[in-house]
Amino acid sequence: MKTKETTEKDFHAVTFFRNVKEQIAKELDGKTFEQQTKIMQQFLSGEIKLKITGQ
Repeated sequence: MKTKETTEKDFHAVTFFRNVKEQIAKELDGKTFEQQTKIMQQFLSGEIKLKITGQ
């Protein structure tokens, strides 16, 4: 018979990605499509860093 073991998670993916989405949305708000494209390229290349907060 199997028993369920409880483990504590150090990383909560939903919270993490929700935070990332909110930060990106703040950067893109009110920008034109061309500006948004440039900002997204900067995020992907690492020119703009996201703030990673503790869980």
